[in-house]
Amino acid sequence: MFYRTLAVILRFIFKLCFNAKVTGRENVPKEGAVIMAANHMSNFDPPFLGCFSPRPVNYMAKIELFENKIFASIISALGAFPVKRGQADKGAIKKAASLLKSGETLGIFPEGTRSKTGEVQKGEIGVAMFASMANAPVVPVAIIGTNEMFSEKKKFPDLTLIFGEPMFFEGNRKNKEDLEKFSEQVIEEIKKLKNRE
Repeated sequence: MFYRTLAVILRFIFKLCFNAKVTGRENVPKEGAVIMAANHMSNFDPPFLGCFSPRPVNYMAKIELFENKIFASIISALGAFPVKRGQADKGAIKKAASLLKSGETLGIFPEGTRSKTGEVQKGEIGVAMFASMANAPVVPVAIIGTNEMFSEKKKFPDLTLIFGEPMFFEGNRKNKEDLEKFSEQVIEEIKKLKNRE
């Protein structure tokens, strides 16, 4: 209930203040496990994607965000769970796998961190790993404009969100090259969506 209420409020703000445009929502499977893989430029990316997604999105969030108990309770209610960056966090991996096994939606930023230039960076193998583990489709998502929000150039830039067609991992989950190849394919699809706008 809290998630849906906040999503409505955020959609109103993004549309009113940032002329938000969303396309491709029909590409998100209506049920079953799904991974949304998006480019990452701003701290506004998770709420922007989350509020316009046709399904609630669960995110891995850096553990530092959970240090403040009040903020931690809010983002936890919105589906975020902590992950220790820079290492294989087994607890976070187990949580993500459990969510997918339950048929829920997992939001991932394949680049692993925010892009300082706004350009889509090289992806890590996490998105392929989860796709192979859960046999879940990956929906590539292009986020456009959030890196300019409240900047000196333009306080309220136009924002765009584009959901691409689902992609499926068909390689060997134990083969690192197959995982890397699929992750790069996802990144390339995000780039295409971003350049299409």
